[in-house]
Amino acid sequence: MFSSFFSASDPNATNLHPVTNGVTPDNLFGELAADDNDWVCPGGFAAETHVWYNRLEDGSFLMCQVIHSSVGLWYPTVQFTFRLFNPATKMHIWRSANVSGFVSPAPGTDDKRTGKSDKFTVLFKPAAAGTGETYSITSNPADDVQVSLDVTRVASVPGFKLGKGPKGGNTYFGADVENPDGYVWHKFWPSTTCKGTIVVNGKAIPANGTGMFVHAIQGMRANLVASRWNFALFVGDDGKTSATMMEFTNTLGYGKKGDGSGGAVINVGCVVKDGQLAVVTGETIWPGELADDGVPVQSRAKHHDTKMDEDTGYNAPTRLSYHWKGPSLLGDAPGTLAASVDLPVGDPQAYSGLIEKVDFLAEVPQVIKAIIAYAAGTKPYIYCWMNPGTLNITLPDGKTEEVKGVVINEATFIS
Repeated sequence: MFSSFFSASDPNATNLHPVTNGVTPDNLFGELAADDNDWVCPGGFAAETHVWYNRLEDGSFLMCQVIHSSVGLWYPTVQFTFRLFNPATKMHIWRSANVSGFVSPAPGTDDKRTGKSDKFTVLFKPAAAGTGETYSITSNPADDVQVSLDVTRVASVPGFKLGKGPKGGNTYFGADVENPDGYVWHKFWPSTTCKGTIVVNGKAIPANGTGMFVHAIQGMRANLVASRWNFALFVGDDGKTSATMMEFTNTLGYGKKGDGSGGAVINVGCVVKDGQLAVVTGETIWPGELADDGVPVQSRAKHHDTKMDEDTGYNAPTRLSYHWKGPSLLGDAPGTLAASVDLPVGDPQAYSGLIEKVDFLAEVPQVIKAIIAYAAGTKPYIYCWMNPGTLNITLPDGKTEEVKGVVINEATFIS
C-alpha cells in the first residue's frame, strides 16, 4: 500500500532494492537462521521452490524439485518435478506431476522444512555428529519413476544467504522495503551429498553423488521479476570442489529511478574448495553501467557470441562464462580469491551437452501459463546443459589451481 503511495508522489523514486544493498565485502556470508528453509507458502502471486541438484557417481545429473505456486485467489498448485540425465547413454527422463493434499509440516512433525502430498514426502533430519542436516525425499512422480533419496549438507560447508539478518538473501521490489510490491530470495546449501535409489521402469539405479540445494521464492508475478535468468553449478571430479551462481536481469518496471529504469543484473554465488566454503559473492550491475573489473567483489555470468536460435527466436549463447571474486573465507588463506569457468557450447542448432530446450509455459499450471503468456507477450524458454568443465581458481597468494569437473547450467529467456 505505502509503496504505491511513495511511487505516486515521486515517480522517479528507487523501487528496486537488490540483495547486495548495504552488504559490505566483509559481510557477504550470512548464516542461515533455523527457519530460513521453512516452507513459507506465500499467497498472492508467488512461486516457492526447494530444489536438490546432484551429480551421481555414474556421471548422471539428477534433480528433484517441489514447487508451490500461488495465483491470486485461486487455490495454490504444487508440483513435483524430476529429471535424470545420463550424458554417456543420453537417457533423459523428465517427469512433472501436479500433486494434491500438500501440507507443511508433514503429519507427525512440527518442522516446516518438511512437506507431504499424495505423490511425495519430504522429511528433515537435524545435524548429527560429523554430518549436516538431511532431507529425505520419497516420491512417485509417475507410474514408471520412484524416488528414494537422502540429501545431506556437507558438515564442513555451512548454508548461507547473501547478507546477514532477516533481510539477508532478499531483493525487494517497490519503493518501500517494509511493504514491498514483491521480493526474490535465495538460501543455499552449497555442498551436499546424496544417497539413495531411483527406480525407472522397474530398474533400480544407484543415486549416490554430490551437489547442492537451494530454497527460492519469487514473491510476485514471474514476468514482473525478471527478463533473464542464469544458473550454473560446477561439481568437481574431486568431490570436494564446487561453485554455484544464480543471476537475474530484472524487468524495466523496477529500478534506480522508478518505472522504466530497470534492467539491473543481480547475481549471487559461491565457491567451495577442498570441502570448505571459500568465497561468497554478490554483485549488482545497473543498466548503463559497465562491469568494473577493479571492484573487490565480482559475481558475473556472461553470454558470448550469441546467435539467433531458430527453435526459440532468442539470441542464444555459443559460449558462456562465470566469474567469482571476493574476500577469502579460508581461515589459512586471507585475501582475495577468484574463480572462473569458460564454457563453449557451440551452435544453438547443434549444442554440445544440451539436455533440453524447455518451453517454460508447457511446464507450469494453466492459470499461471495464461497470465505470463498474456503479460510477457512472448514464449519463455529454458536452456539446460551439462558439459565437462574446468574451474580455474586463483588463491590469495597468487597461485592458481585447475579443477576438472562438470558444469550443469541453465539460461532462461522470459521476454
